Amino acid sequence: MAKYEQWLTAEGLLQLEAWARDGLTNEQIASNMGISRETLNQWKHKHPDISDALKKGKEVVDIQVENALLKRALGYEFTEVTKERVYNDTTKKFEFKVTKKVVKEVQPDTTAQIFWLKNRKPADWRDKKDVELSGQVKNNFSDLTDEEIEQRIKKLKTKLGIDASD
Repeated sequence: MAKYEQWLTAEGLLQLEAWARDGLTNEQIASNMGISRETLNQWKHKHPDISDALKKGKEVVDIQVENALLKRALGYEFTEVTKERVYNDTTKKFEFKVTKKVVKEVQPDTTAQIFWLKNRKPADWRDKKDVELSGQVKNNFSDLTDEEIEQRIKKLKTKLGIDASD
């Protein structure tokens, strides 16, 4: 049996998917498989089942992270439950009993909102905007001689109270 064949079984593919879901990199997965990353890349190209299992595992985590980011961006409520260890006279055992429930609110996080918007709507929210100009810029001085330009500069300096000899 070739080494890659064990990873094409239902159990092998499930293990690959689990490692990807757990956040392992392809290099770590290859190490767990006892092969190099280059070999894993070759197997992914030759055996779509291996590639699909890794993609499927990573997609699950990506969706969880996206959901967590959106939840953090929008804010949410949760119930904090406090339990205390108490003695139950009937059962003669210690048990945990809920002593308090408090509804808490997590405010929306502007950093998460910015990150979400920059990635989901980059045309509207990225920092750098590409602006295209059309038309022509008219140069009012292109028809003037050097002497006429110098006279205008002198006149402007005088108007602004700047020493004209500078």
